[in-house]
Amino acid sequence: MNDREGYRIEHDSMGEVRVPAHAKWRAQTQRAVENFPVSGQRLERAHIEALARIKAAAAKVNAGLGVIDGDRAGAIVSAAGEVAEGRWDEHFPVDVFQTGSGTSSNMNANEVIATLATERLPEGREVHPNDHVNASQSSNDVFPSSIHIAATGAVTRDLIPALEHLAAALERKSAEFAEVVKSGRTHLMDATPVTLGQEFGGYAAQIRYGVERLRSALPRLAELPLGGTAVGTGINTPPGFSAAVIEEVARTTGLPLTEARDHFEAQGARDGLVETSGQLRTLAVSLTKIANDLRWMASGPRTGLAEINLPDLQPGSSIMPGKVNPVIPEAVLMVAAQVTGNDTTVAVAGAAGNFELNVMLPVMAKNLLESVRLLANASRLLADRTVDGITANAGRAREYAESSPSVVTPLNKYIGYEEAAKVAKKSLAERRTIREVVLESGYVERGDLTLEQLDEALDVLRMTRPQDGGGRP
Repeated sequence: MNDREGYRIEHDSMGEVRVPAHAKWRAQTQRAVENFPVSGQRLERAHIEALARIKAAAAKVNAGLGVIDGDRAGAIVSAAGEVAEGRWDEHFPVDVFQTGSGTSSNMNANEVIATLATERLPEGREVHPNDHVNASQSSNDVFPSSIHIAATGAVTRDLIPALEHLAAALERKSAEFAEVVKSGRTHLMDATPVTLGQEFGGYAAQIRYGVERLRSALPRLAELPLGGTAVGTGINTPPGFSAAVIEEVARTTGLPLTEARDHFEAQGARDGLVETSGQLRTLAVSLTKIANDLRWMASGPRTGLAEINLPDLQPGSSIMPGKVNPVIPEAVLMVAAQVTGNDTTVAVAGAAGNFELNVMLPVMAKNLLESVRLLANASRLLADRTVDGITANAGRAREYAESSPSVVTPLNKYIGYEEAAKVAKKSLAERRTIREVVLESGYVERGDLTLEQLDEALDVLRMTRPQDGGGRP
């Protein structure tokens, strides 16, 4: 029924609701739109797709089990397929900050799919959002399952490949810079030499270990509470439904999805999401360390370290001509900060599981999926727009290494720690090299060490590989 102002009248168990005439959604979605004008943020695209995949799989299994007829099931599968492809995203208007179970978004999916499916049936036949699209399901098992599906897909298809891409870029630089010797730094103070290649190898390892951590969490992330319906008991669900639907969703998505080993854990808690978010936070911490090191090493060009050059991407100042800033590392740092904050939200929300249901599901979904998306995009940007274009100022880096008082360390075994400390302090005070101070101090004449031993001890590249005698890789 339509009125004069571009609206139609829909109804649900609470009565009549005016819905925009163009909308594919119905009464319950409209109530949610009016009840939750909070942030203007909607479900992530991947989350809408996951909901649609569940609805299509459930319709197919329900038809096989005799719960709904084949014609309706076929129409639901077809309509859900279009939703999964993203053709109807504008008809998912519900705010992220809504009912804690995600019931509003589950019903949004049910209503849109029901409307689209009804359009595929002969006139006079209808697909009902609850009785048909939501058959054998509850928001309490569908919505958390959709989060796990979306997150599993995003981690495996987007984030892990992006991280592997970044790790490979860092490893290439590690090989390229294998013999670029530089001063090590601890406490931001000079330390014994390392190579730039060793540092980049460490960065690559951080990212590789992050991938390992994500993979270790995937088995729990990929467990679905689907089939537990309202409280985990599976009420209103026919025998065999859970396993069959999860198998169908796994088949259509290609994801390693499994049924929850314990439906009460899977319904009342969201520990798998909390665990995964924690791994994302660890990656954010890794990226923070890497991005900050790159900024420090590229600082300058005159008054900073200037050990490396980052690609020039854009002017860095509206007032200082010629200034160029490390814009990609800065963007990565902001992403890392956002992911860290998102993890705090996920952790707080994860603790909101009361008895048989967590009631902060939508905000967990929003923050987790956003973190995955941001990290994937930032990792590829860092690899392609920064790491691949880094060059080394090898001469300057070696000058730092050779002028550092810490290169005196290998002399400990010849002249002792206290004498070596005197040499280092004199070198620093008089702005002279360690070699000059050692020769002047008479250690060679007294026989504490030979000139050959002195040369070997002060070989800064050799210092970076003491365990293999200082040989080249």
